[in-house]
Amino acid sequence: MTPEDVTKAVDAISKRTDVRPTVGVILGSGLGPLAEDVVDPIAVDYADIPGFPTLTVAGHAGRLLLGTIAGVSVALMQGRKHYYEKGDARAMNLPLATLKALGCETLLLSNASGALAQNLGPGDIAVIGDHINYVGVSPLIGEDYFDDKFVDMAEAYDPALRAILIQAAEKLGFALPEAVYTYFAGPQFETPAEIRAVAALGGDLVGMSTVPEAIFARALGMRAAALSVVTNKAAGMSETALSHAQTQENAKLGTDRMRRLVHAFLEALPG
Repeated sequence: MTPEDVTKAVDAISKRTDVRPTVGVILGSGLGPLAEDVVDPIAVDYADIPGFPTLTVAGHAGRLLLGTIAGVSVALMQGRKHYYEKGDARAMNLPLATLKALGCETLLLSNASGALAQNLGPGDIAVIGDHINYVGVSPLIGEDYFDDKFVDMAEAYDPALRAILIQAAEKLGFALPEAVYTYFAGPQFETPAEIRAVAALGGDLVGMSTVPEAIFARALGMRAAALSVVTNKAAGMSETALSHAQTQENAKLGTDRMRRLVHAFLEALPG
């Protein structure tokens, strides 16, 4: 990816709207309906933005939605490219760099996950406080957009943004526990033995996204936060067979709270 690639993407978007977003949101499972809350939305298909990914996973629309929510200018990405689709950890680099170039200094990530923690079950929401990159891949490998690729990940999930989310949830009447998210490549689900290994490492959730985006957002200098809606108990912790259909269906259990939480989060952001 080059600066010229980012410029081309920004130009393609700017031709369609004057909106200059300050907050970018990646709509994972459970947060898709937030798109219905955008005021005066302008939709741009990924296919119309040079270099943006082609999506192959059900439930990911593949378009950028710009407008306002709670009075805040936002850019919503309806769908992400996963590592398991093409084995490319850099698949979301250009979209994220484009969000930053458009004006997004804050990034809110969302995903669906399986839970190891006993206090989390289908429909529950957690804020990610840290992650374990079980895959070991990085979106910075082979990426020439930065001179310095040695990125400090100690506070990849911004503590101030996490505090705003937790306080917003409290005002809405529900708890928002912090969790350690463990990243697997997929697309197969984890084995019970892998889940036992995650438990030993200190992981609370498992999933197949978000971590490459969090790493790259950190490299871009964006402040990032991440919400995870639990869709199932992790492998070996329930007799229910795991499937993508189950993930999509159970993600709906947390949709209403996720939407209200994001509204409250945006309203509480400084400035």
